Amino acid sequence: MTGVNAEHMDPHADVGEVVAGVAFDNATRSDALAHMGSMQQAAYVRPITYREGRAHGLDAIEVKNGPLRFVSMADKALDVSEFEYRGENLTFLSKPGLNGRNQFDTHGQEALRSIMGGLFFTCGFENICGPYSTPEGSRYPAGDYPMHGRVRTTPAEHVRADARWEGGDYVLEVSGEMREAELFGENLVLRRAIRTTYGEPSIIVDDEVSNESFRDEPLMWMYHCNFGWPLLAEGAEVVIPSRVATPRDETTAADTTAWNEIGAPEANKPESVYIHELAADESGRSFAAVVNRGLGLGVVIDFSVEDFPHFMEWKSMASGDYVVGLEPSNSKVYGRGWHEERGDLPMIAAQSSQRKTLAFTVVEGRDAIDALIARRDAMLA
Repeated sequence: MTGVNAEHMDPHADVGEVVAGVAFDNATRSDALAHMGSMQQAAYVRPITYREGRAHGLDAIEVKNGPLRFVSMADKALDVSEFEYRGENLTFLSKPGLNGRNQFDTHGQEALRSIMGGLFFTCGFENICGPYSTPEGSRYPAGDYPMHGRVRTTPAEHVRADARWEGGDYVLEVSGEMREAELFGENLVLRRAIRTTYGEPSIIVDDEVSNESFRDEPLMWMYHCNFGWPLLAEGAEVVIPSRVATPRDETTAADTTAWNEIGAPEANKPESVYIHELAADESGRSFAAVVNRGLGLGVVIDFSVEDFPHFMEWKSMASGDYVVGLEPSNSKVYGRGWHEERGDLPMIAAQSSQRKTLAFTVVEGRDAIDALIARRDAMLA
């Protein structure tokens, strides 16, 4: 299978699939059952608990849908840590390694000792990016907000893991809810469902945040998506339909390497961060991807620009910290204080909800990568 056609990466679209040469649809579901004693031979959803190191006690759910395998961390917002395709790792794991939910996660800069990367971790909801404290006299509630917020360290409740037939599709799904709340403060609930289908090279993340308090609340919402070796290697490419790429700071502006080019690791090379203005198709959808022609693989993130009007690229080519982060967001990388000063801090009304969806799709083979490049070029035409 060569992946989903790049022109049809809408997470709500129906995609016909071929697995190991056998087509499974409503009429031929029995073919799968005829070839296997148990569907867990090829696809499963399994609760697991880690037993050592910083991850000791971390509850998670391992999902395999045939060629695709991922792990959703029940103790950390159901964020996806591991993400593999045909046995190849596609994500970044930082030097501290796999981490459970540690209390120091939410103490300012200490987040750097626990942020582990993974396919994505959820940033927000009252802050993204650097730590921030509300100044005296602010019209917003006083508080101290850690790097990338608190929701990423919030354990899930009402967790559900399921694998079932829906007609000819064998569907695997993980769901649950996370509550970011404080006495006399916010009461935000994230209800998340992550869904995939046997044989499809993609997962769909469907999130809804509800404000269950009785006042309007800030709602900064970003997905920090992290790609690493072997997908990220010399000669790989960042593929984004970017109309304008603005360096975040002078360090980034001084980086002589193009934002879309991936070179070899360099000792102590400073990170670069770019703010992109994305093009979109007629339906208002855009994407971002990392592709590696030598490996014959790429990962594409699909999303709506209405849901995510801001997009950042974090590029670290430093030895040992070799990663590219792609970050669809409803707010900018400059953080909460910047938005407060401008008067455009994203908010969610009391007793209301907001929903956002994005999809991660693996593309495989030269033709699929070429189609993705053509998709970008068509958006920029």
